[in-house]
Amino acid sequence: MHTENFLDIDATSTCMLNEHNRSESRNSTTLRHYGDLGLLEPSRIGANGYRFYDEDALVRLQRILLLRELGLGLPAIAEVLTGERDTAAALRTHLELLEQERTRISRQIESVNRTLNKTKNGESLMPEDVFDGFDHTRYKDEVIERWGKDAYTSGDNWWRSMSEQDRKAHLQAQADIAAAFGKALTAGLSAESDDVQTITRRQFEWIKIGWQGRTPSADAFTGLGQMYVDDPRFTANYDKYGEGTASLVRDAMKVYAERNLH
Repeated sequence: MHTENFLDIDATSTCMLNEHNRSESRNSTTLRHYGDLGLLEPSRIGANGYRFYDEDALVRLQRILLLRELGLGLPAIAEVLTGERDTAAALRTHLELLEQERTRISRQIESVNRTLNKTKNGESLMPEDVFDGFDHTRYKDEVIERWGKDAYTSGDNWWRSMSEQDRKAHLQAQADIAAAFGKALTAGLSAESDDVQTITRRQFEWIKIGWQGRTPSADAFTGLGQMYVDDPRFTANYDKYGEGTASLVRDAMKVYAERNLH
């Protein structure tokens, strides 16, 4: 029987919680939410309303936090935890996932260092230099939220079916388009200009490839452009070619949609 390494919480007293759990920035509201979902039940509730969590609960909380960091939603986390019966096995899985994440981050660091060095030296960048260690599934939640699970599954299957050479070519095509938008921005061209709309046509055709020939609607194409500005990860991909490039892309895609899509 584990001794209770208590986190006692209520609406007026969160000092012990913050002391134990400051690094994860979790508070009583979060733990209560986890409890409401059946993810993390207190080992007991005191007469004063305090919730107490024993060592098993702390281990479970650690698992929840890791899975959240890996991008899983709370319903998916509940499914994972429901299937786990052996705490030691769960911790070993936890450790394996952390080691995989460490490897991925190390590759990202190496990728950014290569990009930095090549940029300093004026050398050409290749997709494998830029994208090594980056996970195409990191936009999964956004895709599902905007276009549905079928759209994500279809795109994910398409990407996984591609050869490494085809993936590199696809990424290079996008890098070339983004660079062209950056040059247009530097030249002071407007989103409505013929030159920028020609680049936007390339963007549209590139997106259609990922949509496997399906034609994005005006709303979908405009929504993608807006996401490039709203999501800092996308913004960074474009603004490395000049600050404001993502905004130009958004505006150009809106113009293109108004003129050509329904």
